[in-house]
Amino acid sequence: MYQQKNNVRVRFAPSPTGPLHIGGVRTALFNYLFAKKHGGKFILRIEDTDSARFVSGAEEYINESLKWLDLTIDEGVVEGGAFAPYRQSQRKDIYKKYADLLIEKGWAYYAFDTPDELNALREQYEAEKKTFAYDNSTRLLLNNSLSLNNDEIQVRIASGVPYVIRFKMPENVTVNINDMVRGEVSFNTSTLDDKVLYKSADQLPTYHLANIVDDHLMEITHVIRGEEWLPSVPLHAMLYRAYGWEDTMPQFAHLPLILKPNGKGKLSKRDGDKEGFPVFPLQYTSSEGETSAGYRESGYFPEAVINLLALLGWNPGTEQEIFTCDELANLFTIERVNKSGARFDPEKARWFNHQYLKAKSNSELAALFVPVLNEKGVSVADISTVERIVGLIKERVNFVAEMWEQCHFFFVAPEGYDEKVVKKHWKEMIPPFMQTVVATLQMQNHWEANTLKTSVSELITANGQSFGTVMNALRLSLTGGSFGPDLFTIIEIIGKDETVRRINRATGELS
Repeated sequence: MYQQKNNVRVRFAPSPTGPLHIGGVRTALFNYLFAKKHGGKFILRIEDTDSARFVSGAEEYINESLKWLDLTIDEGVVEGGAFAPYRQSQRKDIYKKYADLLIEKGWAYYAFDTPDELNALREQYEAEKKTFAYDNSTRLLLNNSLSLNNDEIQVRIASGVPYVIRFKMPENVTVNINDMVRGEVSFNTSTLDDKVLYKSADQLPTYHLANIVDDHLMEITHVIRGEEWLPSVPLHAMLYRAYGWEDTMPQFAHLPLILKPNGKGKLSKRDGDKEGFPVFPLQYTSSEGETSAGYRESGYFPEAVINLLALLGWNPGTEQEIFTCDELANLFTIERVNKSGARFDPEKARWFNHQYLKAKSNSELAALFVPVLNEKGVSVADISTVERIVGLIKERVNFVAEMWEQCHFFFVAPEGYDEKVVKKHWKEMIPPFMQTVVATLQMQNHWEANTLKTSVSELITANGQSFGTVMNALRLSLTGGSFGPDLFTIIEIIGKDETVRRINRATGELS
């Protein structure tokens, strides 16, 4: 059981290096739910210190994704807040001050080794079947302020020789952390190298320094992030110790991976491309022109995506599967987050969307369906008819775009007829009997499904015909196949003139 802190403040801190993976969205969601559960603040911080991997438009993509999912940000680049700026590239001067402070306190040092020198060392070690690490066993042999005298150091810095600032990891110190998901985790510093914290070349910090300094200055109380960051915990804990901030160090929670549907490993874009499902919240087009599918453009409702992601790695302890976001926030507890990875199931994702589609009112669905009809060249004169039609078919579809396939015959006459249905049901007696059906329908004054069904049923019985054969032939005439909702509801909705026209056309073309 973790210790609850007052004034809960959590942050989602993505890097703008490309589209936001749904694993990142789930991290944002769990932070959001935790904040709402405890009446806290949900902060969006853009960690853009990796200038080499920066992708133009990625920050806007992140903001648009969270907005679409209705994960309201309390503080951020757009929203502002008392701890602004929330974009790390605008906080450069802050990080340099704190990097220098570590050097003053003896917890860090300047390193002047060039990339070529370090690569040569790695190759030398590999040739000896060893692994090179910049750590307590090698640091005094290398080109840094621990091995150089003070005059040499000052001359190099003054003359603009590029350097990095490395953390001086102490030897053989045990670091114990009570992770909110995984319980007690322990590390020994002797297994760790001296990580780079700051680079003079671009005057920017690395992730490790920037996120620790920002979390402290922004008064973050809980760091909820993916398990890939678990190996960084001992360094981060040692940085808090080095600064003397141990009393305000946030509590850590490392979330399980989202695993691919089949096989081993975490869910990737390649899995989505291979099996035909999105792994990004919104459609994304790379600078090379490659387009990746998004949940929004694929027809998913944002609330369905939220529900899906909430149950990937967390469970409420009940059989309930459908939740509003408010219900999730009320129920969410870190204790019910799983340690093991959560396997992504594309079919379950579609099932969630189906549940939310069914729950929507016919008027909501009709409004969403009208643009699809317009794309098909259908102009809507009577929205109430569209509302009735979507009500008939919404149980049959997972997405609004699929409705056309299930109900196109309400709006346009069939252009052809299913050959298998024709062969099975368009018997020799059907054409002449269809003319009898047409005559019966034309005499109807009360054009309502039940009345029409009664009249046609009585006609079939009186003439000794097969109900199955006649009804299937009639459906074929009206829809072009053997699908669709109640036959006489179709007849009622398309109207007398259109019904007669379609029966006559089918009789002429199939006879």
